[in-house]
Amino acid sequence: MASHGTEAGASPIGRGSARLTALLTCAMAFSMLQLFLLGALGPRLVDDPGVSPTVLGLTTTLGFGTAAFLSPVAGRIVDRTGPRRSLVLLLVVSAVALALIGAAPGAGLLLGAVALGGIPQALANPATNKAVLATVVPERRGAVTGMKQSGVQLGAFAAGLPLAGLAAGLGWRAAVWTAAGAALLAAAWAYRSLPADDVRPASPAGRLRAPEGMTAWLCGYSLFLGAGIASVNTYLALYGSGPLGLGPAVAAALVAVLGVTGIVGRIGWSRAAGPGRAERLPAVLACGAVGAALLIGAAGWVGPLVWAGAVAVGVFAVSANAVSMVLVMQRAKQGRAGQDSALVAAGFFAGFAVGPAVFAPFAETGHYGWGWLLVAAEFTAAAAVAYVWFRRDRRVPAR
Repeated sequence: MASHGTEAGASPIGRGSARLTALLTCAMAFSMLQLFLLGALGPRLVDDPGVSPTVLGLTTTLGFGTAAFLSPVAGRIVDRTGPRRSLVLLLVVSAVALALIGAAPGAGLLLGAVALGGIPQALANPATNKAVLATVVPERRGAVTGMKQSGVQLGAFAAGLPLAGLAAGLGWRAAVWTAAGAALLAAAWAYRSLPADDVRPASPAGRLRAPEGMTAWLCGYSLFLGAGIASVNTYLALYGSGPLGLGPAVAAALVAVLGVTGIVGRIGWSRAAGPGRAERLPAVLACGAVGAALLIGAAGWVGPLVWAGAVAVGVFAVSANAVSMVLVMQRAKQGRAGQDSALVAAGFFAGFAVGPAVFAPFAETGHYGWGWLLVAAEFTAAAAVAYVWFRRDRRVPAR
């Protein structure tokens, strides 16, 4: 097993202060806010000309396909330029992408704006992980990581409740523009709050390399995990407003529920993911995610089960990605935290790109039950990958 990694030159100057944690949490929230907005506002968007359920699925495919493609390069950029510059860039590009989504007159510009939003998604994990390693003492890193990873689900909550409520009153475009303005404010906050980047000459460890060892296994795990989560994020509200007969606002609240439980789950599981225990959790959480997908599918017969399924997706499936990032920071080699984080994120984003596109035909034809079985199969594959890696990792002697 690899030894616990620390960034070269990193000096833990704080103990995970509330301000730093809040900033990193906001950065994670804005990096993927467009995904949750498109999912939560899906019932309203599909009323616009040219935005069908298939186009809605393509937005996720395009955005996360871009993020998956850029992630390895983004990790290298973060390792070379530092977290402050990377986080400011992340938030500014998020604001521009959201503003363009709000201005899009049809499917063409909408898809282009979503592709632009792949850049902050690619930067998010390596930049925030690098900031944690540079500013937080080792004993606090798991807790801070869980909290900042919960920012993604904070974005889901914001999209599913306050922003969806704003959309009900002022229209979906006003809601998206409000989010864009908030991202610009967060960029100014990051610039003023984070210490200046300590830029060092590139080392051999900074060269772009294929994933290996634990990172390669986590890439495969994250691919299947991401495919299932993205399908839930994209189509859960449409499922609720369609076959289950919920109104658009109530259906959007499903995404908010998923977001709240994801926050709790990510914080709790990350705190539990201490050295020697974290390795067991990916398979356990993926198995819980299988049950969550089956609960959502069973809501076609017993409607209230969709709420239990949304809770379980947050507690298990969404939380698993946070545990993956804890593992990366525990075991990354010196100078590799940014790249290893980005490579694992690339697998996750590739799953996000594929999942909704494969699910889309079931949504178009109204055969959601088969779609949720597909999601359960994707989570099952993630559990199998994690279990096989765990068994092999136990047989590798510590060094």
